[in-house]
Amino acid sequence: MTGTAPHHPDVEGVDAGVGLTALLVAAARAIETHRHDSLARDVHAEHFVRAAPACADWPVRIEEVPDGDADPLWGRFARYFGLRTRVLDDFLLRSVRPGARQVVLLGAGLDTRAFRLDWPSGCMVFEIDRAGVLAFKHRVLTDLSATPKAKRVPVPVDLRGDWVTALTTAGFDPAAPSVWLAEGLLFYLPGPAETYLVDTVDRLTTAGSALAFEAKLEKDLLAYRDSAIYTATREQIGIDLLRLFDRGPRPDSAGDLTAKGWSTSVHTPFEFSLRHGRGPLPEPNDALEGNRWVFAHKPRP
Repeated sequence: MTGTAPHHPDVEGVDAGVGLTALLVAAARAIETHRHDSLARDVHAEHFVRAAPACADWPVRIEEVPDGDADPLWGRFARYFGLRTRVLDDFLLRSVRPGARQVVLLGAGLDTRAFRLDWPSGCMVFEIDRAGVLAFKHRVLTDLSATPKAKRVPVPVDLRGDWVTALTTAGFDPAAPSVWLAEGLLFYLPGPAETYLVDTVDRLTTAGSALAFEAKLEKDLLAYRDSAIYTATREQIGIDLLRLFDRGPRPDSAGDLTAKGWSTSVHTPFEFSLRHGRGPLPEPNDALEGNRWVFAHKPRP
């Protein structure tokens, strides 16, 4: 997960570009939180934005955006992140209901699901991310005296390293059902790294487990160079997502999981915009048109 954005020391130890994208999503969640028709609430999100000087002038409410929802970045793109948060929140809570009590967030970023969601008793939430991200997150949440609603287990390790050993050492039990989430992560990984990650999740899970992840259809990403949301993100806050995303061939991870016996479903974000009555709808030259949300379950015998 490499990028070329200028270095910002605010999120120490994190690749600057990917660190800023975590703050971008936090700002989007803050905006969503304060909407009258909010799909997801994260009362901690705006505090991450305010704690990072690089983001001092970013909005945390739609009323702070001159063009409001007409703004491609803080309107449409932020609404996308709000919708994604809600859909994946629902997936996690639905998936732990049958009895899984281990939740693994791959590339957890600045999300606060361990604090936001009403987890069943006995849940453990493992947050895997780089040490710098988790340290920044810990500092902000400690200053807020935030209390998690599940046993939160930070796992400071780079996903390019031996994260499996770090996770099992932290208390993860592969013999017990688990629920996994890779939100906004796979776009940055080369195809073989995505395949390795998905294969590893398969190896570390037992029947009754579940996995959700966000994928992108294989297409020349540079075709979206002039897409409104990528242009606005580049020009307004200096994050060039197309420089950060891996542009190599993409694997069919959903198909690979199906071949391994998982039950999988693949959805466009627009399906959920229609379901909830809020969120982005298709536009011409739409950078979101290739995004797919994949939900997979490992059946019980």
